[in-house]
Amino acid sequence: MVVTWRGRAHIADCLAALDAQHRAHRVLVVDNASTDGTAELLGGREVLRLNRNAGYAGGVASALPGIDTEFVAWLNDDTAPSPGWLAELEDALDADPGAAAATSALTLPDGSVQSTGVRLTADGHGADTALAGRDVFGFCGGAALVRTDRLRAAGGVPAGFFCYYEDTDTSWRLRLHGWRVISVGPARVVHRHGASSGLGSSLFHRWNERNRLLMLIRCAPLAVAAGQLARFAAITALLPLRRNVPRAANFQLGLRLRVLGEVLLRLPAALAARTRIGLRATLPRRTVWQQWAGR
Repeated sequence: MVVTWRGRAHIADCLAALDAQHRAHRVLVVDNASTDGTAELLGGREVLRLNRNAGYAGGVASALPGIDTEFVAWLNDDTAPSPGWLAELEDALDADPGAAAATSALTLPDGSVQSTGVRLTADGHGADTALAGRDVFGFCGGAALVRTDRLRAAGGVPAGFFCYYEDTDTSWRLRLHGWRVISVGPARVVHRHGASSGLGSSLFHRWNERNRLLMLIRCAPLAVAAGQLARFAAITALLPLRRNVPRAANFQLGLRLRVLGEVLLRLPAALAARTRIGLRATLPRRTVWQQWAGR
């Protein structure tokens, strides 16, 4: 599936690249209530039009109930996969029954590597990795293939995240089920990174900071989640006392207070999700954390 919002400037290239795939497939475009003329470009396509902008996470979650194929691809509208992309991902999953998801090799338009998967940092951030290696902590939602039944078994997609960290949260839950995520180097995708959202903007940092904390509450060992939430709150409280505050948007006091407010507002639902995730899991949270954090 391709999730779009005001993607008129770049979605045609994405769809053309999908039309050129070597492997038969079904293309579903999820249109997040675009108002820029994107809908007019999608004539003849299978389209799920939402009546509001539900974000990337909400778009994937909205489409999932209607997916009846063995695999479901997640694809940003500002990507252009190579002709063999889908075949490479499908063949990799067919050859590895223990893997629930396969992530692509995303490159920027200048040819530099953006991501070959997602790693888990020592403080619980999800970060792109460009290191070679078959097994990675998680997939990058910009271009990946997931087994549909395992995605559902792990609880689907956290629609409330709106944008960012929905892929890392999903990967974490897949791993809590004992399934793996693999990186498939030959599955190459060019990504116009940031074409759909303003990287470095206040919205970007707000979603990233909020969703990281919510992901930790949902998926991480309790001590890790509580520690990172307390650390975020402490740094926020001390900002007015600091002389040299970084200029980055994620160090703006107002933004951080809003993040804390949103996390606290969502805390009951996140804790309820944590309970459900724990009941479904086959591996302890501590095992996954010790294996992958800081690796």
